[in-house]
Amino acid sequence: MSQETKYTEDNIRSLDWKEHIRMRPGMYIGKLGDGSSPDDGIYILVKEVLDNSIDEYVMGAGKTIEISIQGNKVIVRDYGRGIPLGKVVDVVSKMNTGGKYDSKAFKKSVGLNGVGTKAVNALSTYFRVESTRDGKSASAEFEQGNLTNEELLDDTSRRKGTKVSFIPDEGIFKNYKYRNEYVAKMLKNYVYLNPGLTIVFNGEKYYSENGLKDLLSENIKESDQLYPIVHLKGDDIEVAITHSKTQYSEEYHSFVNGQNTTQGGTHLSAFREALVKTLREFYGKNYDASDVRKSVVSAVSIKVMEPVFESQTKTKLGSTDMGGDLPTVRTYINDFVKTKFDNYLHKNPDTAEKIQRKILQAERERKELSGIRKLAKDRAKKASLHNKKLRDCRVHFGDTKKDGYLDTTLFITEGDSASGSITKSRDVNTQAVFSLKGKPLNCYSLTKKVVYENEEFNLLQAALNIEDGLEDLRYNNVVIATDADVDGMHIRLLLITFFLQFFPELIREGHLFILQTPLFRVRNKKETNYCYSEEEKRAALLKLGAKAEITRFKGLGEISPDEFRFFIGEDIKLEPVMLGKDTTIEELLTFYMGKNTPKRQEFIIDNLRVEKDIDDPVEIEIGHED
Repeated sequence: MSQETKYTEDNIRSLDWKEHIRMRPGMYIGKLGDGSSPDDGIYILVKEVLDNSIDEYVMGAGKTIEISIQGNKVIVRDYGRGIPLGKVVDVVSKMNTGGKYDSKAFKKSVGLNGVGTKAVNALSTYFRVESTRDGKSASAEFEQGNLTNEELLDDTSRRKGTKVSFIPDEGIFKNYKYRNEYVAKMLKNYVYLNPGLTIVFNGEKYYSENGLKDLLSENIKESDQLYPIVHLKGDDIEVAITHSKTQYSEEYHSFVNGQNTTQGGTHLSAFREALVKTLREFYGKNYDASDVRKSVVSAVSIKVMEPVFESQTKTKLGSTDMGGDLPTVRTYINDFVKTKFDNYLHKNPDTAEKIQRKILQAERERKELSGIRKLAKDRAKKASLHNKKLRDCRVHFGDTKKDGYLDTTLFITEGDSASGSITKSRDVNTQAVFSLKGKPLNCYSLTKKVVYENEEFNLLQAALNIEDGLEDLRYNNVVIATDADVDGMHIRLLLITFFLQFFPELIREGHLFILQTPLFRVRNKKETNYCYSEEEKRAALLKLGAKAEITRFKGLGEISPDEFRFFIGEDIKLEPVMLGKDTTIEELLTFYMGKNTPKRQEFIIDNLRVEKDIDDPVEIEIGHED
């Protein structure tokens, strides 16, 4: 009989603010990560500090914010009013302390609960806050939330404002690094939402005059816009709308009080509904909602008094009311879109005609695919029952969890041995495996019909649950796990082509990754080192001695399940797949997957070398495409 565990007064303890944040960081900043994903914790730390500076600008104080990230050190400097000098320590180290509880001062601010900078402080090995106002300055320094130094200057010539510097704790954010592309995207959103604000990041300026219209112009080139961007503004709402000529799916950028609500919420649901209702009424036709919204590229931003988000990271709005004397979010957005967009369409018949043609085209395509889609869904269900392709996990992205964010992963593998090793070593709660059979089809320039007719693509689409968009995406990390040889690289490219062609939002939203696995194992009797490059191998040999045993992994199938646990656990190395800001998807696909062109041939010869054998690298052989 097992001994009963004692439960006494000694088991009850109270954590102070910093202990609780450090013990349960997910409750405050979402997932931790290493910087490979745009929603990793290190970016949330930057956002939490930046939100306070943005709120100063919204209140009419300070038109410029300067940000520097050098290595792991972040510095954010604004020229707002500055924190009241006597409260500099309190606002970054005392929970439930801040200036935003008084809704008169910060009526529609981003951060409301006074937690953000405290979380940054507690999760940093170094944190410094400095405030200047009225010719005086106060500063405080902390380590893991503990005050280490405090200073007050009675006379200073510094410009007013607040400066925050911090270094995230490597004990919590392991092996992390900042990726400038993710920071830049965040900053661009801030300037689109705050026309007239200048943000300087590592010397580069970001500025917008036209708000959400500029955001859409950045994300969809003029040549791919079905009609000029429709830009509508109201007191607490701003909307930008167009349709893509080539994109299959819907694409939305949604914001509340300047916060990028990547998971949408009540405002985005209301906007999608209002768009369909307005167009149905304008044309006097009860079009299917999916046909109306197909290929829509849009942005919507609203301001809500004291918004309620579904988590501390504020990625999904839960509020149903606008606040004050205003109506519900749904009614407010519906009335605005109905009035403004309907008026625009009456004044711009060319745009109205193009939208209707697009809807009718979507309707024809949907009807042509209806039979095939039904058969494809039935096949996917049967395959799922027999577990032929997918070894699923127990919980999925979007499921709730007490400690906050739930991180789930789907590994896309090729070959029985590789998928077998990952399946045996994965975390069955949050990691799933999808096994490919051979090389996928090159779907460049093909229609979406191929997604339903091709078994591999049909089952992959069903596994991810992305047929109708990312709203019900089952895994937030979609990881291509193929060998680092010519065949593996080709499979990667074919899979990326599939996502670019039919589900580009999966890449735009930062969900697609390449799994990095070690090339070498270097070990002696006492220690084992896994090396991801020739340089790391040389360093391991210096460390372990020339007699150390070296193993060269030629493929994922050669890595045992016991070893794979190290590479897909908390130290997993993921390389994000990103879209460059100056290249359209069509240009990318044409270059890499179109008819073999001299340009691409020249690029391959000049740039790509594949390590068939690390000690004897060879050039890729140029030939015809499959």
